[in-house]
Amino acid sequence: MITNYTVLIIDDHPLISNAYESAFKHISTTDENYTFSIDIVDNCDNAVQKINIASKKEGIDIIFLDMRLPPSSDGKILSGEDLGILINELLPDSKIIVSTTFNDNFRVNSILKSVNPDGFLIKNDITPQELVTAIKTVISSPPYYSKSVLMSLRRQVSNDFSLDKIDRHLLFELSIGTKMTELPNILMMSLRGLHKRKEHLKEIFDITGREDRDLILIAKEKGFI
Repeated sequence: MITNYTVLIIDDHPLISNAYESAFKHISTTDENYTFSIDIVDNCDNAVQKINIASKKEGIDIIFLDMRLPPSSDGKILSGEDLGILINELLPDSKIIVSTTFNDNFRVNSILKSVNPDGFLIKNDITPQELVTAIKTVISSPPYYSKSVLMSLRRQVSNDFSLDKIDRHLLFELSIGTKMTELPNILMMSLRGLHKRKEHLKEIFDITGREDRDLILIAKEKGFI
């Protein structure tokens, strides 16, 4: 029995999107049981539009999702991680395959907790064969994690580290120069509560100084903004 799967690829690098598309085409040409209808978008705004439309129709079977994407024009979606949360909300039956260059333990653990993807690939691990294996595994028996993700899981098995959307939005606003006194109207939290969150973030990232610049630098290094 031939099954057609709808696919959405969300990545702002055409060469990478083409590699994912080629993997799907390879599967369909080597296994007559699979066919794929593939759509590709390269930014958060178009991705949100596709997700909203699909949520009112027949959904999307498989979504390849890059984590490092520029924020949406309205500032509501800050990265691929926020897109993953939106997909889980509007398209709960979709299978998400996260692909990212981030292999920091903190970042991997945060994505696993917030998005809980059916597949998780670190781009440095990816080969054409691994892409094919990942797609087939996610379709038939998820999850599929690439070797760097598995190594990170082993190191982080007892770690409760994660950042929620408010934490990430706070870091983003600080990174673009928003003053703390302006944040209560943006994040709908008290100034005291926001200061507590900022100090907690400094503890998480083991920052001993009081400069926000150090917090922003390490948050960027670990891929949170």
